[in-house]
Amino acid sequence: MTLGDNRSMALSQLFRDAGYEEATPPILQPADIFLDLAGEDLRRRLFLTTGEDGQELCLRPDFTIPIARHYLETGEAGRTAAFSYVGQVFRHRPGQLGETMQAGVESVGRTDQEQADADMLALALEASSSLGLPSPRIRVGDEGLFTAVLQALEVPKVWQRRLRDVFGERDRLDQVINRMGGSEAKPDAKLGFLAALEGRDPEAAVAVVEDVLSLAGISAVGGRTAHEIAERFMEQAALSAGSGIDKDVIARLTEYLNVSGPPPAKAVETLHGFAKETGLDLDASIERLAKRTDLMAERGIDISKLEYSGDFGRRLDYYTDFVFEIHHESSEHLGQVIGGGRYNKLVERLGAPSTVPAVGFTIWLDRAGEGAN
Repeated sequence: MTLGDNRSMALSQLFRDAGYEEATPPILQPADIFLDLAGEDLRRRLFLTTGEDGQELCLRPDFTIPIARHYLETGEAGRTAAFSYVGQVFRHRPGQLGETMQAGVESVGRTDQEQADADMLALALEASSSLGLPSPRIRVGDEGLFTAVLQALEVPKVWQRRLRDVFGERDRLDQVINRMGGSEAKPDAKLGFLAALEGRDPEAAVAVVEDVLSLAGISAVGGRTAHEIAERFMEQAALSAGSGIDKDVIARLTEYLNVSGPPPAKAVETLHGFAKETGLDLDASIERLAKRTDLMAERGIDISKLEYSGDFGRRLDYYTDFVFEIHHESSEHLGQVIGGGRYNKLVERLGAPSTVPAVGFTIWLDRAGEGAN
């Protein structure tokens, strides 16, 4: 038995003891679900194939979406359920094998959301300890608070969508913010069709542009996918329609993104000051962050070691609120060893009749091997 097998077995036992039922979703998954819901970064790394019926399929690139599908297929939506997994995922990775092992858990249906978040981080830290990762670096953030700031600032929907798409990559986020404040010399008549879509539902508008590009046989230009081209067109249409953002809004947004801890309790104090100074109504979102932080402390988590950042997000589209990553210095160059968060809209988007709260995390076992004692 290998060291990797021992770790997988130990994690499986840990998750079972915590009340998580092991699930093994199929390796082959419908590709359109990941293309629609997984985010730009993961979309470009899919291993794609086609079934006998012509359906586009992909090798499982993560477990969260397959587990959410399993949840819907095995019982009534809205019920409380807890799943664990250990298995292979497949992604194109430059200079590396496209196959790697992941383990993790998904908790679906719990309505005590802040408590569920605290429980999830506590279990992730217990898993980190079982893997022998000393003094991990723990980053936390809140994508829901970022969305609340965008809405309070009344940022146009097309820009909200684009900002959320790149949230978690500060360099790209700053680039989009800089474009938001720009202006076109003259409205381009050729953008009339796109300008007509500006102000409508951003996802639907981008989908229309993608369809137009597809009909024209355009799948990529200059390394950009049709999806990326569509989003850039929508940005240009927003500018042509006069939807540039004034400097005061940009300054406030940047100020929020620069809020950081540690610990989160200090960030809560800073955020209350930011909201009061800017006149933005963020009380509900800040109070959720404060409650979550208190519950983490009650759960035995040393919150003084948590690094909160206003600009911290995870590069998957389905996250909606609390997010976290656990890093280890020896594998920092590879990315997080453990990453997760809350994704309240995913199960509904997969077919549930209403919103189903959910939270989970994933462990990259290859990275854990590098960081362990």
